[in-house]
Amino acid sequence: MEPGGDAARLGPGRAARVLPQRLLLLSLVPLLLGRGLRVAAAASSSGAAAEDSSAMEELATEKEAEESHRQDSVSLLTFILLLTLTILTIWLFKHRRVRFLHETGLAMIYGLIVGVILRYGTPATSGHDKSLSCTQEDRAFSTLLVNVSGKFFEYTLKGEISPGKINNVEQNDMLRKVTFDPEVFFNILLPPIIFHAGYSLKKRHFFRNLGSILAYAFLGTAVSCFIIGNLMYGVVKLMKIVGQLSDKFYYTDCLFFGAIISATDPVTVLAIFNELHADVDLYALLFGESVLNDAVAIVLSSSIVAYQPAGLNTHAFDAAAFFKSVGIFLGIFSGSFTMGAVTGVVTALVTKFTKLHCFPLLETALFFLMSWSTFLLAEACGFTGVVAVLFCGITQAHYTYNNLSVESRSRTKQLFEVLHFLAENFIFSYMGLALFTFQKHVFSPVFIIGAFVAIFLGRAAHIYPLSFFLNLGRRHKIGWNFQHMMMFSGLRGAMAFALAIRDTASYARQMMFTTTLLIVFFTVWIVGGGTTPMLSWLNIRVGVDPDQDPPPNNDSFQVLQGDGPDSAGGNRTKQESAWLFRLWYSFDHNYLKPILTHSGPPLTTTLPAWCGLLARCLTSPQVYDNQEPLREEDSDFILTEGDLTLTYGDSTVTANGSSGSHTASTSLESGRRTKSSSEEVLERDLGMGDQKVSSRGTRLVFPLEDNA
Repeated sequence: MEPGGDAARLGPGRAARVLPQRLLLLSLVPLLLGRGLRVAAAASSSGAAAEDSSAMEELATEKEAEESHRQDSVSLLTFILLLTLTILTIWLFKHRRVRFLHETGLAMIYGLIVGVILRYGTPATSGHDKSLSCTQEDRAFSTLLVNVSGKFFEYTLKGEISPGKINNVEQNDMLRKVTFDPEVFFNILLPPIIFHAGYSLKKRHFFRNLGSILAYAFLGTAVSCFIIGNLMYGVVKLMKIVGQLSDKFYYTDCLFFGAIISATDPVTVLAIFNELHADVDLYALLFGESVLNDAVAIVLSSSIVAYQPAGLNTHAFDAAAFFKSVGIFLGIFSGSFTMGAVTGVVTALVTKFTKLHCFPLLETALFFLMSWSTFLLAEACGFTGVVAVLFCGITQAHYTYNNLSVESRSRTKQLFEVLHFLAENFIFSYMGLALFTFQKHVFSPVFIIGAFVAIFLGRAAHIYPLSFFLNLGRRHKIGWNFQHMMMFSGLRGAMAFALAIRDTASYARQMMFTTTLLIVFFTVWIVGGGTTPMLSWLNIRVGVDPDQDPPPNNDSFQVLQGDGPDSAGGNRTKQESAWLFRLWYSFDHNYLKPILTHSGPPLTTTLPAWCGLLARCLTSPQVYDNQEPLREEDSDFILTEGDLTLTYGDSTVTANGSSGSHTASTSLESGRRTKSSSEEVLERDLGMGDQKVSSRGTRLVFPLEDNA
């Protein structure tokens, strides 16, 4: 390009104007390039910083996860060490024959010590940096997504914090780690405890006192619930008057507290009874009541929670809502009972018609899973797992146990015994720990003192009036010493604690939980420790053979025997009062036992002729071939003895399946029936008189005691 060409063509005036503009543009180029370079450099620096920040966040997250894993391990190790220390101390106490403190009380003491250490001896760590306000929302969300600078974080609901304690939230992560989810107690720890109660049930003495046990468990628990609930409602009104009630506490809350605190758990007393071999009928009454009233208490509490009156006032009395709650109670209990029994029957059929007994490990594993799944199945269907797994255990012990191999029988009993021991001591250790680690305690001296008075009066109204009415229909009276011991033995334990900790969201439930915890402490330590002196003071027999019947006396149970008119009248009384049980025993022995187990008479002899094909399919070959008696320990009262002899026409078939020729004639000497040696053994074990019941050509000896 020729210099000055453009200026010459544009003319001198325009050239003078163009040159300064071009010079300005040329001078701006370096500035723009420098700014662009700086912008690019800044962008590059920002990206590197973002990557570094992201890497730091990932590293921090990994460290937090590792720290959380470490704290989880430490918390579980803490409970394992607690159980280990408890076991060693139990051995020391047994070695020194110390009975003033039970193993559950020891577990609670060790839990208290560890709770104090965790509460006051560990450094606080900050887990709450800032509180966010959501004033536009009218309810709490179980899961919350928070947007922090474009990143979403998920938070779960832990519970409500009262406004007065918003600045006192515990900052110790370790304390939060040792606070378990309440569902852990219900789904993991309770099933083995309840199943073991049903599976190890001493059925002979349990069924001898079944009527009294049912009265104490059902009617007595309901009476105790309503008495405690009404008395506590008066206490709540008093607290409101004196200004010690800082939040709402409804009548239904008082009834709920009455239901959960009516669940007795005399584990300490029963353990001492078992160790000292105390009177077996007293043991059966206490054990049977505690087993069944746990189930009644949990269903009753669920029914109270389901009480929803129509209208604006949801806590006022409504007859329709009341009867609906009663229907819910009956429906839940019957449904749970049916589900547990059906699961036990299914397990019995599976073990009978398969060859699982050839593989004891598989047999034990299946038994364990079927039993545990009963609890979860009932909960998933809206029923109560406690009731279901209890009756599943009773059904398994009565039917499935007979089908198991010898090795599996030993394994299942020992397995659930160990699980029961560990779970129960774990819960009591956690009780001691929770007194210091639980963050929502509400201590109210008036409520606590009122609760102690209410449970004492509720227990008294439960035991003494019912015993009086039961003695009107019992030949074997429940003596005053037994009644006083039952009154004294109303300890509260694992079930009351589990029901109380399941819901601690409201002020009322938090106060109930704290009070329940203190009641459990007092009853286990004070009442449990006084069991041995109380036995001596009440003159209750100890060192009794479990298979021995009580001697006749005026204070305890009486047995009527003899050949005179009184004996005949007693026999008629037996037949009239025990007809329902005789029908059940007959049906069970002639039909259910042969269908579900390898024992009992062949179905071909008990079912009608037109059911011959079905009878042959359902009858086990062992009934004909097995010469060894299929004897179930501690279940002789329900006629599972191998010594039981049944007569069918001209053949004799024993419960173990052996048969032989026999003449269907009975000789009588001096008005008495001549007994075979096997019948004499059975009647001596059952402590009953001479009875003979004929059903479809079957001669069978039935236990006709009408103790219940």
